[in-house]
Amino acid sequence: MQYRNPVANLGTHQVDNQPPPFEDVNRYTSDQVLVEAVGREGAGFAELAFVELGDRVGSAEVQDQAVRANRHPPELRAFDRFGRRIDEVEFHPAYHALMRLGIEAGVSSIAWTAASGGHAAHAALLYLMTAADAGVCCPLSMTYASIPTLRRQPDLACDWEPGIIAARYDAASRPAAEKAGVTIGMAMTEKQGGSDLRATTTRAKALPGRGEFELIGHKWFCSAPMSDAFFTLAQSAAGLSCFLVPRWRPDGSRNALHIMRLKDKLGDRSNASAEIEYHCAWARLVGDEGQGVRAIIDMVQGTRLDCMVGSAALMHNVLAAAIWHCTRRAAFGSALIEQPAMMKVLADLALEQEAALALAFRLARAFDDAGTSATAAGLARVLTPIAKYWICKRAPSFVYEAMECHGGNGYVEESPLPRYFRQSPLNSIWEGSGNVIALDVLRAIKGCPALLDTLLGELEHARGFDPRLDHVLTELPRLATHLDDRNARQFCERMALAMQASILAVHAPSFVADGFVATRFDTAAPITYGAFAGTIDCQAIIARASPGRGSVDARACG
Repeated sequence: MQYRNPVANLGTHQVDNQPPPFEDVNRYTSDQVLVEAVGREGAGFAELAFVELGDRVGSAEVQDQAVRANRHPPELRAFDRFGRRIDEVEFHPAYHALMRLGIEAGVSSIAWTAASGGHAAHAALLYLMTAADAGVCCPLSMTYASIPTLRRQPDLACDWEPGIIAARYDAASRPAAEKAGVTIGMAMTEKQGGSDLRATTTRAKALPGRGEFELIGHKWFCSAPMSDAFFTLAQSAAGLSCFLVPRWRPDGSRNALHIMRLKDKLGDRSNASAEIEYHCAWARLVGDEGQGVRAIIDMVQGTRLDCMVGSAALMHNVLAAAIWHCTRRAAFGSALIEQPAMMKVLADLALEQEAALALAFRLARAFDDAGTSATAAGLARVLTPIAKYWICKRAPSFVYEAMECHGGNGYVEESPLPRYFRQSPLNSIWEGSGNVIALDVLRAIKGCPALLDTLLGELEHARGFDPRLDHVLTELPRLATHLDDRNARQFCERMALAMQASILAVHAPSFVADGFVATRFDTAAPITYGAFAGTIDCQAIIARASPGRGSVDARACG
């Protein structure tokens, strides 16, 4: 199909063969794979909310808001016009509109207000919100993930949790008690430490009040510095401890949390990241003193889930855009999507994206079941870093390949593709880069060997589906017996692939599961997308992933 604009006549030529913008498409109802995952993993109760948000994020209005929020990045206002320190971050109105959309849709609250299936519903809402703008998903994610850590200190949870579950966006800078809703950020890493949180030098001095401290130190990364409060780590008399630092002190004055500068970062431009300093900043202890890493890891589990959901969503954004473009763009006498080489690339990308989504949503259900099932709790503990490692590592090359499907059109900033490409490495770095994550898997299994049995038990559902997969299922226990720093990455990769294949084998159409195993577990598995040697049902795979109508002539490709 070739798109022609009958009114686009210029002095030298008529503009045709240029696809219309990928907008005014409901990003939920047009995503068959997401709809199935939502029903399968227990979030179907919120389908009306998904339909409503899917319609909004796919609209031309919201897509334009994302463009404007990223074109006009936040600006630091360290002082007011009288020279008083205020440490405010000023955002474009489009950013506030996107934040309001996400919070009021329930992205950061539904996990804690739903009777069941809340984490899967949160994953679906976050996934859809990424179709609007990944930048606002950062504060939405941290706010969602903050509640388990808050609940380590019941009086703090009593103060802050109502503002989180209210699902109200209040951008005003004032004490939390005066606001309709709040957001929570985090500030962990320091210049000298990076991922080594035990190298933290920020100091915490106890005050007379119960659980009250003053903090002195710096943080090299503070995510979403406009948040109402931040979890942070500091060295107290008992060792590394977790604290909540609000923007305002109990007496109504500004807290001494000073924003030194905003980061000029690679990824999204809409959201702010900052370097901050604590100058005797007032803080509340969270959990037991000296147990800061244990307290904050509760939050990190949730944000790691969102890293993989966000990467799977980013993959879907670019895949849907590529199929949309290739269906409506002709070359050499036929639509791009009918060209055999392009069919193979798009089908391969579709397999990768569905596998990423399936694994992320399986984990979301494990989060939901963890409170009543020790097996689910164990799966959530050990599979979260494995899936985070693999899905987030796959995103950059995936986005690049989808960008290439657009040719030069995908490489100009008027397209959303460059924005997606800049964003694609983020989730692999945030909340633990590759080595940190792989070593966390190693530590978890060595600390509790039963977690390996939990992983292997989850894979048994697919035993007998395909000899190539069976070979991997047999290989994994042997690999695990020699698990150490040198092969932790290899174990994560093989386990993640096997887990994806097992989920698809049980739940996906046969042409998807067969295609995934054939292209990922063959002895000559390719390095790049579309380079596989076997024959798979490209038409069915692409049609399943398509956000709009198109035609593919060939039945299979290989």
